[in-house]
Amino acid sequence: MSLFEVKDLSISYDAQADAEHPSPWLNGISFTLDAGCIYDLTGPSGAGKSMLLRACARMMDIKQGHLLLNGKGSLEFGFQEWRRQVCLVPQHASLVPGTIRDNLLLPWTLKVNRDKAQPTDQELKHLLEAASLDVALDHDAARLSGGQAARVALLRTFATKPPVLLLDEVDAALDDDSAHAVGILTMSMVEQGSTCLRIRHRPPDGRASGIFRLADGKLELLKGAERRLA
Repeated sequence: MSLFEVKDLSISYDAQADAEHPSPWLNGISFTLDAGCIYDLTGPSGAGKSMLLRACARMMDIKQGHLLLNGKGSLEFGFQEWRRQVCLVPQHASLVPGTIRDNLLLPWTLKVNRDKAQPTDQELKHLLEAASLDVALDHDAARLSGGQAARVALLRTFATKPPVLLLDEVDAALDDDSAHAVGILTMSMVEQGSTCLRIRHRPPDGRASGIFRLADGKLELLKGAERRLA
């Protein structure tokens, strides 16, 4: 079932200020993401992959095109509510001072989530275990390694259970074992009915139902969505 849809999305920047490094652009991009599926987004550096994710999360102006969640247009949502539903995780997500618990529960300090029940310690511990993080909830976040911090930042988003996950090379700085754990965790998320579009340059891990390639402003589907939930 189609959960998220992009129709005829086009974005351009005035690159005159930096002619040697023109800004990436998108031209008439259309695609759908089905519930229960992971999709990989590939393409050369500078093709606009991160821009596409930011546009999907409504973190930049869209001059042309439409975004739909469960058939409902993005303009029918407030900005905060849309970004809670269509959640972008950047490559270098930062942690706040405090414990791991403080960081995992950070989304519930925001107004958009204050009326929603926050996870219990047991649920948070289960997330840590699923990401192969053998650390206590009261552990100082400042003492985490780079790979551990990256996984905690990712778990912070996963804990909110957004319908659409947009992952911007979140496993790029991780070792192979950590990247494998993140892949397993991502799969467990979409199996609950969400969908995920992830930028990644690692070899295929077999979890993607579809592989897109973005180049020269155009999006091409290299592999169709063959893996779907029954």
